[in-house]
Amino acid sequence: MTHFNVNEHKIIKTHLFLSKVVDGDGIIVKNIFNNLEVEIRFLGIDAPELKRCQKLYQDERETHIPGELLIELGRLSFNFMKELVLPGTSITIELEKLDHIDLYGRTLAYVYLPDGSCLNEIMIAEGYAKPFSRYSCRELANYQVLNMKAKNERKGLYAIVDNF
Repeated sequence: MTHFNVNEHKIIKTHLFLSKVVDGDGIIVKNIFNNLEVEIRFLGIDAPELKRCQKLYQDERETHIPGELLIELGRLSFNFMKELVLPGTSITIELEKLDHIDLYGRTLAYVYLPDGSCLNEIMIAEGYAKPFSRYSCRELANYQVLNMKAKNERKGLYAIVDNF
């Protein structure tokens, strides 16, 4: 059964192909009509950083995990993402109208594969990303449940650390 909510604002974009995996919570997609590339930041999730930056220092303070270990966790998350989705894969993105651009100009979106599975959800469920609430995200409660399950089952990065 399909449910419609007149208060729900979303934008769906199709005809995109993966150009590059940036990290565990970001990709670059190319529009097949105009060849424009757009950087996508996965809405509602956060994966560890791949290099030293302000966010890494913040994560070190909040988690009490050394930066080098966080970077290694970031590499594991990045590698998992690269195995999930290959360059040239057809991608559909869904944006929430309220928050669709982050502080760095990246598009915030839910990212879907051709089979309908959501990469945001997969990354959380498999323990390679955690819920992120800085931007409005209607899936946050679902992501928190999936994260707790991944944590309890010691999946992904949770096989190495208790938090990241």
